[in-house]
Amino acid sequence: MPGGPLFEFDRVTVTGSSGVRLSNIELAVPSSGVTALVGPSGSGKSTLLRLCNRLELPTSGTISYRGQPMNDLDPLSLRRQVGMVFQKPVLFAGTVRDNLAEADGVLDDDAYRAVLKRVALGESFLERPADELSGGEAQRACLARALVASPTALLMDEPTSSLDGAAAHRLEGLAQQLAGEGIPVVWVSHDLDQVNRIADHVVVVIGGAIAYTGAASAVAGSSDPRVLEFLAGENDAG
Repeated sequence: MPGGPLFEFDRVTVTGSSGVRLSNIELAVPSSGVTALVGPSGSGKSTLLRLCNRLELPTSGTISYRGQPMNDLDPLSLRRQVGMVFQKPVLFAGTVRDNLAEADGVLDDDAYRAVLKRVALGESFLERPADELSGGEAQRACLARALVASPTALLMDEPTSSLDGAAAHRLEGLAQQLAGEGIPVVWVSHDLDQVNRIADHVVVVIGGAIAYTGAASAVAGSSDPRVLEFLAGENDAG
């Protein structure tokens, strides 16, 4: 693919106390746009995402980030390059400014205000106590905190699952905007309608294996019966 893959998985397997969670994964994640990871509940899509910034480690196989083996990269440095927004927003005690400073305490308030504007939060939010934010505001503040570190890629693990429709659509738009600005986004979703709205590329994970990878516009044409069954909604897509 042009410019090489963002992440490349070579025969990656992850096992745990409950058995095999991912099996012999061969995958190249595109280095542009929004890539959606979808699949039934427990299929391994969140595990796959967490491998992308070493929040989990493979039992066997290798993973590369922009052509560099992850084993050669410092985990903290990698996580600054590869930001992550979790399903439930987790903010530290204190103000929104305090949270942004945790990611980069060198920046001044003008830089923090610029990041808040980027995620559609007004500059007054700098002084807001983090525990007074609504769910949508807290999730956008978490995204702002990730962006303060100037990431070159962004991972999002079902970030809208607990948000109302308006807040979810706002976050989707921000992800598409970031991708358009050159920050590729890898987004785990259980919502196929959402995937149709935001994704350029789709990876379908079923039973710990890759069942489809390719353009979002072509996934409905897959010949794999597992993918067709999942798309038809016969499996739980959570």
